[in-house]
Formats: sequence, structure tokens, C-alpha cells
Amino acid sequence: QVQLVESGGGSVQAGESLRLACVASRITYSTYYMAWFRQVPGKEREGVAAISPDGRSTYQTTSLKGRFTISRDNAKNTLYLLMNSLKPADTAMYYCAASQLPPQYWWISSKYNYWGQGTQVTVSS
Repeated sequence: QVQLVESGGGSVQAGESLRLACVASRITYSTYYMAWFRQVPGKEREGVAAISPDGRSTYQTTSLKGRFTISRDNAKNTLYLLMNSLKPADTAMYYCAASQLPPQYWWISSKYNYWGQGTQVTVSS
């Protein structure tokens, strides 16, 4: 059974940084597009960023460009999300997801086959 396990969330002050990680197991990791989503209670899951299997192409929500960076290490089966200059509006549960489909409409959660359990990020002002 495929497993995606996120870590690195926590409570921080506005302006601080966090790096999230997602370790994949029981999956041919280097063949999957990977993505980060986030969700707050009562709202739909929002695509944050995605990355191609070889890591050469990234896709990102325009509003988060310049603050969030997605990357991956295929040797470690690990996906990362570096979040800088965090704002209270970034408070959410963050999820990693895996898909073997091309990244067209990467921000649509239904395109992804596998999901992690999430890691909470809380940013206070």
C-alpha cells in the first residue's frame, strides 16, 4: 500500500519560515508528479505547487510565487515545500499528493491518486 507521510508543520510567527517534507514509500517515486495542497476547515483543498517526476518543471499558484518553493529528492523518495515569509493566511493543513498523469490542471485534487495524512501549519501575527 502506497504511503505518503508529511512532516515539518508547526506553529510559527508571521515572517518566519518552515520546510515541509513528504516521504513516499511503496511507490516508484521517480515516475510520479508530486504536489502540495492545503486546506482550511470549510473550504476546498487548494493546490499550492506541483513538480515533474524529474524535478525539472514546477508549477505553482501565482499568488504564492516568490515565497513558496517546491523541490524533490528522488534518491530519498522525498518531496519538500520551503515556505518563507509566512502569513496568517497560510494557516492550513498541508497535504502532499502523487499522480502519474501529466500536470495539466495540476491544481485539481481529483487528478491525484495518493494522499498523505497532512501536517498542520499555524501562523500567528
